[in-house]
This record gives sequence, structure tokens and C-alpha cells, in this order.
Amino acid sequence: MSSRAAVAAILVRVLAEGRSLTAALEDALPAIPREADRAFVQAMSFGVVRWYGRLDAVLRQLATKPIQDPQIRMLALLGLFQLEYSRVKPYAAVAETVAAAGRKEWARRLLNGVLRNFQRRRDELLAVADADPASRHAHPPWLWERIGGDWPDAEPALLEAANRQAPLTLRVNRRRCQRDPYLARLAEAGIEAAPTRVSADGVILAQPQAVERLPGYAAGWISVQDEAAQLAAPLLEVEAGQRVLDLCAAPGGKTVHVLESADPAEVVALDIDPARLVRIAANLERAGLRATVLAGDAAQPDWWDGAAFDRILVDAPCSATGVIRRHPDIKWLRQPADIAALARQQSRILNAAWPLLKAGGHLLYATCSILREENDAQIAAFLQRHPDAADDPIRADWGRALVHGRQILTGSGDMDGFYYARLVKAGG
Repeated sequence: MSSRAAVAAILVRVLAEGRSLTAALEDALPAIPREADRAFVQAMSFGVVRWYGRLDAVLRQLATKPIQDPQIRMLALLGLFQLEYSRVKPYAAVAETVAAAGRKEWARRLLNGVLRNFQRRRDELLAVADADPASRHAHPPWLWERIGGDWPDAEPALLEAANRQAPLTLRVNRRRCQRDPYLARLAEAGIEAAPTRVSADGVILAQPQAVERLPGYAAGWISVQDEAAQLAAPLLEVEAGQRVLDLCAAPGGKTVHVLESADPAEVVALDIDPARLVRIAANLERAGLRATVLAGDAAQPDWWDGAAFDRILVDAPCSATGVIRRHPDIKWLRQPADIAALARQQSRILNAAWPLLKAGGHLLYATCSILREENDAQIAAFLQRHPDAADDPIRADWGRALVHGRQILTGSGDMDGFYYARLVKAGG
């Protein structure tokens, strides 16, 4: 199978069958022997999914009737992406995409006509597609409207940031190495990097790298984690000897950071999916740290041993609309009804977690969402339901201060979109 045919097969899994892009790539890439081909397949797959809404608006103008064969439709979208967004030479983009149709002569003629017609009529076709803001920004209409309604002053910048490739950001394990010496190690290896502005442990690489090849990765010196996610551990303000609960903890990045940053008596990391606990355990082992790892439902704490926690992190399941730049398939796999369902789940988890917290203890609520229904509106409703809960304001020079909590909008400081709110329980 050619590289472009492999891309088309991945796109069918994601855009036609609703599989996640990460899962589709994990299935497909091991069967591609050459590293350069794997890199090409990954880059093209991400690119088409990222710009699908705009590419599809162009294709609908070019095809006189819908292309029924899903593989050929995806090849058409891939060809358009190469011509508009990639560095692939136009003649190669057309010829190799047509060749990927194999022996389907009708498909070869169709693809050749569509791509050459786009080359002739590019400006006209894009002007029509871009007249619709949703297709211009490659977001489904419902999501474009929700983002604009929640953040009218930031909408253009938010949508633009969601369509940019995210940087590779690392967190340095301060128990193994300090940040400045690690930056020096990177420089010695010829890898350009800079410290993050907000996180005291973060490093941003100038160019993406295979993380397994970075100095100290196998020895647990570093982990991959966006700067916004690195704020959770310091916001928890864990003190020595305290008992900490990390709910919905997989893959364990925040659990590990808490242990790297403090000396708690115990950290319990819980996730509902037993298969995902393996990743928590692997991350703990690589960092040389220990925690109690449990499988259980955060909304039904029948796993709880009855001992209250000083600190609770609710890393809530959410729409992940703040990390679309890393996972562009979120735009097309999420549906409008999902948001209300997720908000109900978040509410159940918060209600279940609150009795597990000691009087005087702190609960940190976090999402990688930019939708207010999941964030400050969720916390406002929780405070109404729980008179023994009070907002503990987060004072910082990052994000936006809201009535409850702080919101980082995607791209602000080159961070992912994240929301944090900190609550304190009366009686301590």
C-alpha cells in the first residue's frame, strides 16, 4: 500500500467511521516500514483532519455529485490538502494521489480532474468556502457558534490557535534534574529549547523531536506535558505528609508531577478504565515514584477506604476543546449533545468527591475545555449546591480571571486551553 493510500485508509477510520485519530494511527503506523513514510503518513493525516471543514467545502464545489467511495473521497481531500497546505510539489501531489487509486480507472480520472480543476480555480473556490466562517476556520458550525458565544472578543484568535500545530513541551523531574542543567544538556545535544514562562519545570522545544531520543527520557528526567497542564500540581499546594487523591488520573502526568513537587504521605490515583492504569504505572516507574493506583468510578466512590484526603484533584472528563490543536479529530467526533452529557458527568464527580475531602482541605477542578458550561458555570452550580464550599481564588498572571476560577484560552502563551478552579471546605 502506498503512503497516500495509507493516509486515506486512516482518514476513513476517523472521518467516516468515527475512530480517534490517535487510535487509527497506532493501528496503521507499525505496518509502514520506513520512518520517513511513517512521518509523512502522520503529518498528512493530521493535516487533513485539521482542515477537513475547509477542504470539504472546496471538494463539494468540485465534485458534481458526492463521492460515494470513502477511500477515493479521502484521497481527494488529501490531494487538496497537499496542494493548499503542504510543501509537496504540485505535480507530485496530483500524480501520486491519482496513483494511490490503484486500478480504479474511474477514480483516477475523477481525482485528476478534481485536483487540476482546483489548481485552475483555487482563488474562486476558496472564496466561496471562506464565505462561511465555520468552514473558513475548519470547525463544525455548532462548535464555532459555541466558542463565539462564550468568548466573543477572542473568537478569531481562538480558532486560529486551534488550527496551529502545538509545540512539544516537556516537564523536568526536579527529583532527577533541575531545569537549567537540563536545558544545557539539550544544548550540548544540538537541540534548541527554551524555559516556559509560567511553569517552573517546563521546557519548550523549538522543533518536535522523538521524545524517546531526548537526553534522560528513559531515566525519568522528563515527561511530555503542556505548560497549562503543568500548573495543576503547584495549584494543589500539597504539603509534606498530606493525603492526595487524583481522580480521572490516566495517563498519570499530574499524579507524577505532584510526587515530583512535594513529599505527600500518600497519593491515590484513580481511573475508571483498568487498561489506562497501565500507563499511570509506567509513568510512575519511569520517574522512580510510587502511588496507590486504583480502578474505580469517580462518581461512585465504593472504592474509598474511608480516610479523608487533604487535597483532591478532579481532572474532569471534558470535551477537550482546549486541546484541539493536538487532537484535531475532536472537532469532528464531538457532537453538540456531548457537552451537556459531560457537564452532568462532571457534576456527579464533583458531588461524589466532596465528602472525601477533609474540613479545611482543597479541591482543584481542572478541564482541558474552553466551553464555559463545563468550567465556571459548573463551579457556580456546585457552590450553589454545597454551602460548605467556598471559592479559593487563584491569583496569577496567566489566563483570565473569572468569577470562579481562571481560564487559559488555547494559544495564550502558546499553552493549551485549560480551566482551573480551587475550592476550600469549611470547618478546618
